[in-house]
Amino acid sequence: MKFPYGLSDFGTLMREGYWYQDRTDRLPRLEAAGRQLLFIRPRRFGKSLLLSMLEHYYDLNQTEHFDDLFGGLAIGRAPTPLRNRFFVMKWDLSLVPAQGEVKDIEAALHQHLNDCIGDFARRYQGWLPSPIQLHPDNALSSWRSALTAVSETPYRLYLLIDEYDNFANEVLMAGQAGSQDRYQALLYGEGLLKTVFKAVKAAAGGLGLDRVFITGVSPVVLSDMTSGYNVAESIYLEPAFNDLCGFTEVELETVLEQLATQGSGWSPTVARETMRTFYNGYRFSEDATESLYNPTLSLYFLKALARDGHYPRRLLDENLAMDRGKLAYVAALPHGEDLLVAALAGDDRVIIPELARRFGVTDVLAATKDQPFLASLLYFFGILTLAGVTSFNECILRIPNLVARGLYVERLREAWLPPSGMARGLPDAVRRLGQQGDLEPLAGLIEQGYFRVLSNRDYRWTNELLVKFAFLTLLFDDRLYMAVSELETGRGYADLALIVRPDMRRFQALDLLLEFKYLGLKELGLTGEQVRAQPREALAVLPAVATKLDEATAQARDYGALLRERYGLADLRAFAVVALGLERLVWRAA
Repeated sequence: MKFPYGLSDFGTLMREGYWYQDRTDRLPRLEAAGRQLLFIRPRRFGKSLLLSMLEHYYDLNQTEHFDDLFGGLAIGRAPTPLRNRFFVMKWDLSLVPAQGEVKDIEAALHQHLNDCIGDFARRYQGWLPSPIQLHPDNALSSWRSALTAVSETPYRLYLLIDEYDNFANEVLMAGQAGSQDRYQALLYGEGLLKTVFKAVKAAAGGLGLDRVFITGVSPVVLSDMTSGYNVAESIYLEPAFNDLCGFTEVELETVLEQLATQGSGWSPTVARETMRTFYNGYRFSEDATESLYNPTLSLYFLKALARDGHYPRRLLDENLAMDRGKLAYVAALPHGEDLLVAALAGDDRVIIPELARRFGVTDVLAATKDQPFLASLLYFFGILTLAGVTSFNECILRIPNLVARGLYVERLREAWLPPSGMARGLPDAVRRLGQQGDLEPLAGLIEQGYFRVLSNRDYRWTNELLVKFAFLTLLFDDRLYMAVSELETGRGYADLALIVRPDMRRFQALDLLLEFKYLGLKELGLTGEQVRAQPREALAVLPAVATKLDEATAQARDYGALLRERYGLADLRAFAVVALGLERLVWRAA
């Protein structure tokens, strides 16, 4: 099997025998949904391949190739009347640079549109009775010429616009001086980008343009264009299109079963469980009943299996590392870091009244950043996803999977872990715990410095949560582990479980489970100095401490038994850990 990682040309996939998960059965629904559609998904979620499929299906030039391209797919067995009935033009606004002065950006936009129109004229010269006149300094005049040529034929135009909001995203991430002014000059008043979309809107009013399909990451640009382009119908939250991009679990199960017949020695069941933990969990409609797998990450995983016969060493594809920048951007906003902590704090959930659907760049850059606003931004970035509604009709958002959770932890660790001897001593302390079950070195690092760092953050910590975050941010590493916070066990939530990845069990690494409790110094009746002066053994037998240790031990044993059964673990090391103020840690093997 050949997996099309990084490929987004539908024709190449079909002609060269790459695996393609059929989504052509959605075409009748898309045709019925409207003539000007907006479809939003996170980056690298298959939007460009979707546009390429639409292009090949509707293109007049592909009529003779229809059976080769679509004969084996759902739409090939029941094509719609609109198949191969359009001239198709495609704009990819990610190719327009967002840097420089306004005049430079405008020139680049004119150039890109002229390039697209020129390519269109060459591809359809046999169909068009009149030549298209290109105006180098005025792409809108070129656009009108193309429409005139199209209107002289019995056919109409289908316009595909990919990454329509790329410029806005660049503005958001760059945060450079003057970037907001440049954005406003392009989008507000008679700005060029707004004028371009006004021209698209006008063309659909009987000037030869019949259909438009737009993809992007967020609704920011359309919010700012207001009357410039107020005719698009948003389908990105519709349950019927929840899986228009992305893979379902049943689809991936089928692929894994086929791959396993090649005799590689890995278990398709275990591979599915691993992919589910790291890549599954996306929902793009409040009414969706099925979660989706990230397609880029899934193809990255499947290609490694097919090529090497084993999982990729790193389960986070570095081509998605740009998402780190988005988290860093949100974390730097007022209350942004608070939201990252809130998302990781309990069962990875954030509850807001409703998802913000229309907000402009000015709102993002200058408005007061409350949790609903920031959480909505993370939803559009693909680092939070929909998880249903509460009994009070509030929107539940959650971290979709372990790869996304890892990005959160990585961001917080970078912000919190001081570049000192503590950071230098961390690898050895983690190794001692992971290989020998020795908690002493890591506890020492946390006591000596990390508690002070976390306690100085501007959060209203519950103290038990502070302890958990100390261990979570220091231990999270998908190189060996599936590190799961608040792992659901059926009877409650284990505080922190470190389960060795199935493909990494050839290495010397222990499965770990930690349950945390907290005792304030007032409850102990001791000062910080007195606690620091006593050995751990003496602290552990104090009545209040022993009671907390007993509670945590009982929970750790209960959860540990369930985890051993679920994962088939032979040597899970479980610990009950009690923090005494922010001074000392005591623990017991459970």
